[in-house]
Amino acid sequence: MDRSIKIELPENVKYIIDTLGEAGYEAYAVGGCVRDSVLGRAPKDWDITTSAEPEEVKNLFRRTIDTGIKHGTVTVMIRSEGYEVTTYRIDGKYSDHRRPESVSFTRELSEDLLRRDFTINAMAYNDEAGLVDLYDGLGDIERRIIRCVGNPDERFDEDALRIMRAVRFAAELDFDIDEATKTAAASHAPELSAVSAERIETELTKLLMSDHPEKLMDAYKLGITKVILPEFDLMTETPQNTPYHLYDVAGHTIEVIKNIPKTKVLRYTALLHDSGKPEARTTDERGVDHFKGHAVISEGIAEKVMRRLKMDNDTIRDVKKLVYWHDVWIKGDVRISTFRKGLSNMGIEYFDDLIAVKRADIEGQSDYGREASLENVEKLIAMKNKIVEDGDCLTIKELAVNGGDLKELGIMPGPEMGEILKTLLGEVLGTPSLNTKEQLLRRAAQLKEH
Repeated sequence: MDRSIKIELPENVKYIIDTLGEAGYEAYAVGGCVRDSVLGRAPKDWDITTSAEPEEVKNLFRRTIDTGIKHGTVTVMIRSEGYEVTTYRIDGKYSDHRRPESVSFTRELSEDLLRRDFTINAMAYNDEAGLVDLYDGLGDIERRIIRCVGNPDERFDEDALRIMRAVRFAAELDFDIDEATKTAAASHAPELSAVSAERIETELTKLLMSDHPEKLMDAYKLGITKVILPEFDLMTETPQNTPYHLYDVAGHTIEVIKNIPKTKVLRYTALLHDSGKPEARTTDERGVDHFKGHAVISEGIAEKVMRRLKMDNDTIRDVKKLVYWHDVWIKGDVRISTFRKGLSNMGIEYFDDLIAVKRADIEGQSDYGREASLENVEKLIAMKNKIVEDGDCLTIKELAVNGGDLKELGIMPGPEMGEILKTLLGEVLGTPSLNTKEQLLRRAAQLKEH
């Protein structure tokens, strides 16, 4: 125990620990909240571990929820805040690399800490005992190392997701993975196929959203992506012999992820925007590579990957949209009428994110043509701003006529009305001045006659 380290426990956490202590039980803050406190990071959650069994915990607090009582977890409610309190436990045999078949309760903190994944997550704290660090988690924090508690083969055999968690923590904390832990992770990586898509997606997203998404290359080297994201392995095998690029497709992808804002949609767009290049790649007689149509192929791959990861429909829609459009308008000679039509098809609400993708894409390329590419981005922004300032119509809803107006011309709701509205929009996108009620009604009447 190290009483020299002081952690400022939140008032409610201290109350729960003190209440359990006054009743004759041990209780500690444990896991990630202790790790983050030692690192000077604000913990997101405070977990508490105790020698008290679930029913004993419930008897001490007025409001509790049986969150996972079979596994020893009770949520103690203090006003609107919930705190998970889990009994010291020993996990039984793991047969599926995901969860123990059984758990048994123990009164020994040391046995509870032994079942945890990494040393930095196996520390406990209360004000009386100070820091309980049986496996040198503090030393590993100082060494900036991710290391399994005990035998890494046993830890990964128990729960294969810990393999991804090792890389994810390395990315979030900018730590390295201990060599023995790394060797065991590579050996057990195929077992990730037994882990649910939802758990995989959670860890992959946290890795991508970290300050060091380049640690995805560690996942590749350990054989993780071969199981969960084989599309990335194909990118590592695809060179880009073109003056515009410095890296292979995977290297370029990593640079784009690093240079794009940290939102889930943008990070996944960066990950998947060039996933179609392995399939699209051709090489001309001069040895120069071309990737014609790769954005369309990438859109299809992006949907396949995200559906495999059981991602939500809104994220899938938005990532697909940005992947498809990321390679459009790459030259500075686009006409504003053409741009206006494209903006209508894409949806102006995606424009700012698309610009972020384009800028990050350029950052991940060579210096060749970079200045011209950045100037083109500024031209696109200027054209978009002019369209907004001029109030140009971009959608059917913004037309000066609506369905009610067309009904008065005898055009009934249905396919005919839909086609006429689409035609009117197309003409207005080309010539915004046509968007007046008088002109559009006259044109709609003509279209009805034909």
